[in-house]
Amino acid sequence: MLAGVYIAKKKDNSTYYRSSLTYRNKHISLGSFPTELQAHKAYLCALALLESDIAVDEAIQNTQLLSFDKVVMLINFRDNCMYIPTPIYLRKNYFSYYLEAGRELKFDIDDLFYYSSHKILRRQGHLYVNDYGMQITLLSRYGIKSHAVRDRDYCFVNGDTNDFRYSNIEVINPYFGVTRFIKNGIFRYRVRIHINGNHTIGTYRDLTRAAIAYNKAVDLAHQAGIDKKYPENYIEDLSARDYADIYTKAKISTNFLEYLKNLSTENNIV
Repeated sequence: MLAGVYIAKKKDNSTYYRSSLTYRNKHISLGSFPTELQAHKAYLCALALLESDIAVDEAIQNTQLLSFDKVVMLINFRDNCMYIPTPIYLRKNYFSYYLEAGRELKFDIDDLFYYSSHKILRRQGHLYVNDYGMQITLLSRYGIKSHAVRDRDYCFVNGDTNDFRYSNIEVINPYFGVTRFIKNGIFRYRVRIHINGNHTIGTYRDLTRAAIAYNKAVDLAHQAGIDKKYPENYIEDLSARDYADIYTKAKISTNFLEYLKNLSTENNIV
């Protein structure tokens, strides 16, 4: 057999060829190939990358014999002496995760262990990982809800939607039913609930009070006979007593209260 190649069998007993090499005492699989020659060329290509000083981005663009993620793994191992089984390249104070050729995601070093063992996938424009049998969106790791809208509920501070470093992601509206806006240069929080259309619950000066007002509106809707299952806002670092005090004092739009009153009458709810 040619160097770096060994033969293998599929379940149907057909033959294919695998390529691998050993670098810095690490055995690295390079992939499977239909012919011995292609597997050997992949081996030679990997050796050339490891012996060169080509930069990672240039290597991705100019290497066709290996998958782009394998190229990233090899170049990172060459430059940073760490073999990582996902397409990560370590940089100073952060790392790049190459989602595809030409698309580089940036993360804080604190996330290195997680993304070293979780492959980032993409479906219908959403980025996610498979974790314990569930699909976990990248944004959910920052406390961003699945229904969130960019630039309304969260934003990328520097405008780069590929930069997932914590300092670059600002969560604007972490709660259901709450939208932040600016009035006279001051942040205000508008609360809405959807019942056969959107209903404004009120406008509040404080984010926490707005989130609790939404919860109160949901409770009132249920009391009026609405059986829709609404998500609840969970308020951290707030005692039950303080929550109850804010809940009791939360003012609800008279228009919404009148709407619920009419619903109660229609549903014969006293």
